[in-house]
Amino acid sequence: METQVSGSAQLKDAPPSYIASIMVSAVDAERLAAFWSQFLNLEVASRIDQFIWLKAAGPGTPQLGFQQVASPTGGRRRLHLDIHTPDAASLRRHAEFLGASFVEGHDVGDFHWDVMQDPEGNEFCIAQD
Repeated sequence: METQVSGSAQLKDAPPSYIASIMVSAVDAERLAAFWSQFLNLEVASRIDQFIWLKAAGPGTPQLGFQQVASPTGGRRRLHLDIHTPDAASLRRHAEFLGASFVEGHDVGDFHWDVMQDPEGNEFCIAQD
């Protein structure tokens, strides 16, 4: 069954959100982060567990992040968007209403995010601000 979205009714129901990170799956996250850090002249902003983020290039721009993975990600899904919002549960429901599907949830410390797929299977993550 195909979900069609039209009009502004659905837009007003969407909680505020923004692209916080563009995440890259990496077999050697340290090496890849170092490359992009030097190439873009951006310092590493933080490291938490298997994740490394570079500082944002400017105000309101997403951070480039690297996620350590055990083996290369196949196909075209080596990059994904991290979407942050003050109301992650509402944004997830809104995404599902529009045709997205839930894949899995993750926690690192007290930070939780849900992995989702858009209607064509492209992955993205939703997290609480």
